[in-house]
Amino acid sequence: MHPVLKLVVQRVALGLLLLLAVSLVIFAGTEALPGDVATAILGQSATPEALANLREQLGLNEPSFVRYFSWLGGVLTGDLGKALTNGQDIAQAIGQRFGNTLFLAGCAAVISVPLAILLGLVAARYNGRWPDKVISGITLSTISLPEFVAGYFVIYLLTQVFHLFQPVAMVFPGMGFWEKLNAVALPVIVLVLVVLAHMMRMTRAAILNVMQSAYIETAELKGLGPMQVIWKHALPNAIAPIVSVVVLNLAYLVVGVVVVEVVFSYNALGQYLVDHVAKRDLPVVQAVGLIFAAVYIGLNILADVIAIVANPRLRHPK
Repeated sequence: MHPVLKLVVQRVALGLLLLLAVSLVIFAGTEALPGDVATAILGQSATPEALANLREQLGLNEPSFVRYFSWLGGVLTGDLGKALTNGQDIAQAIGQRFGNTLFLAGCAAVISVPLAILLGLVAARYNGRWPDKVISGITLSTISLPEFVAGYFVIYLLTQVFHLFQPVAMVFPGMGFWEKLNAVALPVIVLVLVVLAHMMRMTRAAILNVMQSAYIETAELKGLGPMQVIWKHALPNAIAPIVSVVVLNLAYLVVGVVVVEVVFSYNALGQYLVDHVAKRDLPVVQAVGLIFAAVYIGLNILADVIAIVANPRLRHPK
């Protein structure tokens, strides 16, 4: 077997094992949550008999390991179960909201990835000079702000000081593309501010590392301008670490948007998770947690595969 294919198979196998371990951690963590779903459904005034009957009906009296394997078997067959609080099919509810999460993450990625690479190239070109210091200072300031602080600052600035957008990012089925784009503008701005610095600084560091190579000096001796050297020679050879950090930040855009979705009341997967954590609806929390874990692990595997494929020593072992 070719070394590249062997390494890819190993990464995928390890990812599946890790996902299995994460499913166990998610199930155990949700089981340890305080409170009781039967009490959340019936209220504090419910009688002990009514609570016992509801727990029996929901299958909460079965041992934990039985419920875990039953849940895992359902996941493997595509059945995520039904929400305990409203009886809604979880897979259907997640499907409606996951598209909103992907739309938000996609809009943020389309803006942040090219902008981060461009700013990283400019910072590397003017290393140690004022453009580099300005770009680094601004991006480090934005990444230092927690998401909810950045969210409230953006809301105040763009809805109160400048009346450009609505403070609540509400999307509905049947909305046009531009209407949805206008609705998610504020959370997209916050996500771009959060992920921009990491990608920019990795691009800058990778370019500066490559600029010390002998072939860069040769290109400079040929008379190429600084930006031509960076664009034609440095960037292609620094692409592996840049792509890896971009993919990892894309994973954050999908998985780490819970706080942003809550701040802007965005009807997507993060908001759905928070709502059902409050209700102690364990099947929903487990399903959403597993999907987030699968996305994050899958994109990490993709980053590893890209790094492997980009390594010429592995592509051509002889």
